[in-house]
Amino acid sequence: MKALMQPLEDIAGFSELKKSLKGNQGLLVVSGCLESQKAHMIAGLSQEIPCRLLVAENELKAKELYEDFRLYDPEVLLYPAKDLIFYQADIQGNLLTQQRMRVIQALLERKEVTIVTSTGGCMDYLLPLRVLKKHIIRLKNDSVLDLDRLKEELVLMGYERCSQVEGPGQFSIRGGIVDLFPLTEDYPYRIELWGDEVDSIRSFDVESQRSIENVEEITLYPATELVIKEGDDKKKALVDTFLDYFPENSVVFLDEPNRILESAQAISDEFCECMKQRMEKDLVDAGEIPELLSPGQLAYELNRRNTVAVSLMEPKKNDWEIRRSFSATVKSVNGYNNQFPLLIKDISKWKHSGYRMILLCPSGTRARRLAEEIRNEGIPAFYGEDAKRVLESGEVMVIRGNARRGFEYPMQKFVLVTETDIFGKEARKRKKKKQYSGKQIQDFAELSVGDFVVHENHGLGIYRGIEKVEVDHVVKDYMKIEYSGGSNLYIQATQLDALQKYAGADARAPKLNRLGGQEWNKTKTRVRGAVKNIAKDLVALYATRQQTAGYSFGEDTIWQREFEEMFPFEETDDQLNAIDAVKHDMESRKIMDRLVCGDVGYGKTEIAIRAAFKAVQDSKQVVFLVPTTILAQQHYNTFVQRMKDFPVRVDLLCRFRTAAEQKKTIQDLKKGYVDIVIGTHRVLSKDVEFKDLGLLIIDEEQRFGVTHKEKIKDMKKDVDVLTLTATPIPRTLHMSLIGIRDMSVLEEPPQDRIPIQTYVMEFNEEMVREAISRELARDGQVYYVYNRVNDIVELTNRIAALVPEANVGFAHGQMKERELEKIMYGFINGEIDVLVTTTIIETGLDISNVNTMIIHDADKMGLSQLYQLRGRVGRSNRTSYAFLMYKRDKMLKEIAEKRLHAIREFTELGSGFKIAMRDLELRGAGNLLGAEQHGHMESVGYDLYCKMLSEAVKEAKGIPHQEDFETTVDLELDAYIPEKYIPNEFQKLDIYKRIAGIENDNEYEDMLEELMDRFGEPPKSVQNLLAVARLKAAAHQAYLVELKQTGASVRMTLHERAKLNPQGIPEVLGHFQGELTFKMVSRPYFLFEPKKRNRNETISYLERCLEVVELLKNSCSKL
Repeated sequence: MKALMQPLEDIAGFSELKKSLKGNQGLLVVSGCLESQKAHMIAGLSQEIPCRLLVAENELKAKELYEDFRLYDPEVLLYPAKDLIFYQADIQGNLLTQQRMRVIQALLERKEVTIVTSTGGCMDYLLPLRVLKKHIIRLKNDSVLDLDRLKEELVLMGYERCSQVEGPGQFSIRGGIVDLFPLTEDYPYRIELWGDEVDSIRSFDVESQRSIENVEEITLYPATELVIKEGDDKKKALVDTFLDYFPENSVVFLDEPNRILESAQAISDEFCECMKQRMEKDLVDAGEIPELLSPGQLAYELNRRNTVAVSLMEPKKNDWEIRRSFSATVKSVNGYNNQFPLLIKDISKWKHSGYRMILLCPSGTRARRLAEEIRNEGIPAFYGEDAKRVLESGEVMVIRGNARRGFEYPMQKFVLVTETDIFGKEARKRKKKKQYSGKQIQDFAELSVGDFVVHENHGLGIYRGIEKVEVDHVVKDYMKIEYSGGSNLYIQATQLDALQKYAGADARAPKLNRLGGQEWNKTKTRVRGAVKNIAKDLVALYATRQQTAGYSFGEDTIWQREFEEMFPFEETDDQLNAIDAVKHDMESRKIMDRLVCGDVGYGKTEIAIRAAFKAVQDSKQVVFLVPTTILAQQHYNTFVQRMKDFPVRVDLLCRFRTAAEQKKTIQDLKKGYVDIVIGTHRVLSKDVEFKDLGLLIIDEEQRFGVTHKEKIKDMKKDVDVLTLTATPIPRTLHMSLIGIRDMSVLEEPPQDRIPIQTYVMEFNEEMVREAISRELARDGQVYYVYNRVNDIVELTNRIAALVPEANVGFAHGQMKERELEKIMYGFINGEIDVLVTTTIIETGLDISNVNTMIIHDADKMGLSQLYQLRGRVGRSNRTSYAFLMYKRDKMLKEIAEKRLHAIREFTELGSGFKIAMRDLELRGAGNLLGAEQHGHMESVGYDLYCKMLSEAVKEAKGIPHQEDFETTVDLELDAYIPEKYIPNEFQKLDIYKRIAGIENDNEYEDMLEELMDRFGEPPKSVQNLLAVARLKAAAHQAYLVELKQTGASVRMTLHERAKLNPQGIPEVLGHFQGELTFKMVSRPYFLFEPKKRNRNETISYLERCLEVVELLKNSCSKL
């Protein structure tokens, strides 16, 4: 924007300085620069330079410089330093490689590029760019592709072959379809081949595996920076540094050159020290240690390039060859801390002195509003979008943009003020991603041979795999299930919808049922009875709540909108839906009772804050009930922070408050002076009274005791209630409770939330010491998870000895509550650096300064534990590290491999989490429905339980539902999925399960489309399988229990209580004259004997049967 660059052109000597950059070699120094103004100076100097590299001293400063420079170049990229110390890990997450590869892509593809890195980013040796270029693959429509060569090349490029692509750096091949997830792209791509020619390329959605849009061509960059064949010498291959990747006409800008050299020295010393200690302990061989540039070499490399240093003071000569110096006069802008009158006072003063003024706001709406507010104070101000607009003296322009701090050029009479200067710190908004807008894959929870399964009619058995069975030259796939006593049941693939994986809450093996025994029916009847009771209670409770009129809150006020605008993050779609639903409930006449569930950090608290603010707008009081003192303190801090600009009084009632403070709060609550009170069960005491309570918010209700729950129930009677929980409530359970329990589910994770770099490695103390030291060096804190209470003290002492400079504490669930609170409070306040803890940290603490987690014996933990633990780090905008350590015991190799594979899934955030979510969901289901129901859920398995609950709810509400019976279709044709079409067993099962669940033509079309999209043109046997599923769905609606072909006839047996209109039968028989007969016996049936319609016709029993069934369904439907 021209107006931003105006003041620089007015500085004496600036134009000459800019010109001298053209052929410069060595260091040009610009001193007097500070904070965000450095980015402004760099942008001004490099306007005509195509390639710019900006180097800051460390990761944090590089991030700040990157944020500031986005104002001048929104396309700027950040190049993170490689992890030099933990390069030995068995498995690494590819987060850093991904970011680095995107930078390499920009350098090769863009004409103009700006890259920001830290000192560490310039110190390691890399493959020359010309070598990397050879391993970039371009794929176009209609180009010829050798699949075997592509496979080899992809593996060399660091891509991992798997059955289904779920994350960057993976590829899969299924027949003539190749799925690839390039490291540099946001989406994976599907390449469909016709012979050896590329027929189409399209992006697809990871969740649903369905295509999004067609593209003409894609470029594949390597998924590793070390593209070298096995056996080649790494050191000989790595000869360039990152500086060598830039073309001749580039300019390197250094932010504080002396600090960069100090930082290089520190990195170099730390690296040498670590490697020395590892060599002493024989952990590493001298030949495999990577080489680094020394600080002297780095200075030499920078001196021989076109380099500009921006710094506050003139740098010391040291190793620098300074060619020319230049000085600028700059002042920083004072912070206004929300004092708008002070800002207006300063603007008037500057206007009087003839200054040109620019104010920055991150969003267009806010910028327009700020301009309006300044105009209301009598100062002309405008919102500027014209990039060529030049400012006159005395003009005030508000533009859209962001920088950390404002600055002033007093000589040139120019000032820039950022929103941070006016309102304090604020985070960045996120960009939306597009997805396939259909249904996501219903996970068949990875069914493996040997797993327990539940069949609706036969009960609990063990899954023994898929077997192909050929009868009379007709091939079909059958699932084999073993029951008690060694008897086996074979189920056709089209009947799979009656089968579910057994999901119990604990690891005990359940008791198998006998085939044909009565025991399973008894269990089902017992559970059905219990389910009916709970459904009746729930429906009755809901009905009374609906009838009782509650307080109806008013619509959103201007303050409410302003308050919501100040939320520093972009809301997720789920969050917005939940907020709308809560407001709708509050504004209606009924009493709100809504449950919001979502993982920690998914934004539940913000929903509660907005609801509370809305209640306060109507002069109602709010009580926020939380299970622990520490959570109360955390929520209190959040509420106070969010509401500091509004006249809302928030108080805290818990043990952290003195008796006198508590007494005052209680008195003020009674008088109505306190708007919002946050507290533990202390809030439920008899002495706490409210003047006018309007909203009760409960966090994690299941963690309160029975007596407390009773008191909560009393409070709930005529007050709007909002309950929050972090234990996920399963989707299926949610669906079956629709219309009884108002629920909002937050499933979409906030973006930028988990930049976690994960390492899986063998435990050794040296690594632990290095991981902790590194986190402390950036002023962070560390969680060390150790799940054995009996020697946790011993381990804490060992860690304290390893890292003497750290304050190490420990916490576990067997401590006294006060003691535990004291330690956690100390940790939150930063007094403890490393907290050695058992898995009690899974429950909900939100400490954004903890960005490293070390998990001891990670292979012994369940995936759901690892999943919840991982959510404890990565809650700020820094890169976080998770180290999963395992002991290499002398255990069976296969078991060790399996464990590591599970952890690997954890690293890639892949499908392992679906399993993890599953056992968390079972916990959630138990919480929602109570312990007794949990037992019933155990006995029939979770899926069947949900099905029963859904039916019971409909019945209790008086909605008729179709009687439950099974329809089987047995026609003489090949109907199975061949090995060639879907080789992977898990995927095959998932597809079988979903084909069996087809209920109408739309679902049939959708399934066919998905199969073509994911696996290519389906062979005849798969088309038959789909058509049989479609026929079965139609037959079920026509009350047929069996369609069985024997020879040239098909027998269609009716259900004994078929709700059909018999008057329609003659019409159907008349339509198929001579082919269809109706037999009135104890089990009535139709006999269909289709005849050839012309001599050459081959009768398609599938199509003909479908005609009969459709006509039956339409003509005989009950009047």
